[in-house]
Amino acid sequence: MAVLLLPLLMAACAFLGVGLWVICSHFLTADIPAAIGHPVKLRVLDCIFLLLLRWGMIFEKLRICSMPQFVRFMHDLRPLKEDPDVVVTDLRYGTIPVKLYQPKVFSCIPRPGIVFYHGGGGVLGSLKTHHVICCHLSKKSGSVVLSVGYRRLPQHKFPVAARDCIAATIHFLKSLNVYGVDPDRVVVCGDSVGGGVATIVCQKLLDCPDLPKIRAQILVYAILQAVDFQSPSYQQNRNIPLLNWNFAFYCWSCYLDINPSWKSTIMKGAHLPAEVWEKYRKWLGAENIPERFKKKSYRPMPREPLNEAAYLETNLALDLMNSPLIAEDEVMSQLPEACIVSCEYDLLRDHSLLFKKRLEDLGVPVTWHHMEDGFHGVLSTFDMGYLQFPCSTRILNAMVHFLNKL
Repeated sequence: MAVLLLPLLMAACAFLGVGLWVICSHFLTADIPAAIGHPVKLRVLDCIFLLLLRWGMIFEKLRICSMPQFVRFMHDLRPLKEDPDVVVTDLRYGTIPVKLYQPKVFSCIPRPGIVFYHGGGGVLGSLKTHHVICCHLSKKSGSVVLSVGYRRLPQHKFPVAARDCIAATIHFLKSLNVYGVDPDRVVVCGDSVGGGVATIVCQKLLDCPDLPKIRAQILVYAILQAVDFQSPSYQQNRNIPLLNWNFAFYCWSCYLDINPSWKSTIMKGAHLPAEVWEKYRKWLGAENIPERFKKKSYRPMPREPLNEAAYLETNLALDLMNSPLIAEDEVMSQLPEACIVSCEYDLLRDHSLLFKKRLEDLGVPVTWHHMEDGFHGVLSTFDMGYLQFPCSTRILNAMVHFLNKL
């Protein structure tokens, strides 16, 4: 009996030890702004998130599975909820899994179409995690929604995810009549990395005159550049759950297959030459961000001299498939109307602010919603019960309102 109990005791001690480490780590490092309004919820959510990451890293060290695989396995255990008003169909476009959401109510005219790309930094997120969001969008806007299950880390690095999304979108655009979709009302939409992909898709399809034009893009706290990490939001929100600087850099370095030892060099801006910074300063510089976003805890930092070795290994970040925000004016001016959602307590907040300004300066219509109590990942708490934040409902309502006006 003692022999049987020993492994169980060791496992219980390990679980307790990891749990205590996570709680201590959270309280020592996490910054929970009072304006978020539900600090206890965010602390619980962050501790669960950190616990999954930590166990994933332990499993990775033991060579059982990778950390991203473990976290995705855990968050996909939650059973999918059926919506009686939406028909959901699992399909494959070639090798790419997709979910199709169609309202059950009959329509005598073609419906709007939405291509949705989920977030998660290439580490988290799946067709399952955003299932309820897609159901809601389909039902409330009367749209046919296609959710794309692109390949993710660690097996699939740059540019696999974006290429999968482009391929799936082209397939959908060529099949609109099959799904009863109006070719003049197709919207691309995504949160976090999915928002960045939505813009990348728009840019790539500008040279495809044989395909229906994308009517609009909806970007929810999108990742739009992988170049500059010194903007005000990177300083102000570096320790705010659920996307702190350490996890953001992990996702960035894994996706681009860059050695994490360059972390401090990149943070100091020494990974790119002065002429590159000068070229993109007109679009990325803090002077393009409204003053009200620079009042709290922001101090301009001089960039350190170029580290040539770092530049040679990291210049892939300049590719427009990573940084659509730095595309030339000729490209940006042709992009479709945009609905941009930014969150005050988001590490990537300034991506949305800079993108909004670029589009507006070029005459592209922009609808902007700024969530004063929002943080990165808050949309994913929709339908999480106790852990749901009111902000997630406001974001979804804003998306539906924008769709219904098109």
